[in-house]
Amino acid sequence: QVQLQESGPGLVKPSQTLSLTCTVFGGSITTDYYYLNWIRQPPGKGLEWIGYTSTGGNTYYSPSLKSRTSISRDTSKNQFTLQLSSVTPEDTAVYYCTRAPSIGARYEYWGQGTQVTVSS
Repeated sequence: QVQLQESGPGLVKPSQTLSLTCTVFGGSITTDYYYLNWIRQPPGKGLEWIGYTSTGGNTYYSPSLKSRTSISRDTSKNQFTLQLSSVTPEDTAVYYCTRAPSIGARYEYWGQGTQVTVSS
């Protein structure tokens, strides 16, 4: 059974870099072929896709966040990490990591989500 678990600080100050890690249990991030995504949901708003890294090591980011986003992998720990720089209060959201079998496919696995608040 595949499980995803987000971890990271719940509070980040404006202008700093938000860093979250997703640990994948029950499946390798380097075998098979699927897409590991970060998405978020700001309070009172819908889900927003941030970007993905594939098991082949490719990355792709939302055009609106691309200049501030980096997604990387640590294959030794079976983890992938989101870094979002120069955060503002508008980046306050619940952040989720997910896995999908292909681009645009329904997410088959979700983490439980982690609340990140940007505030001084």
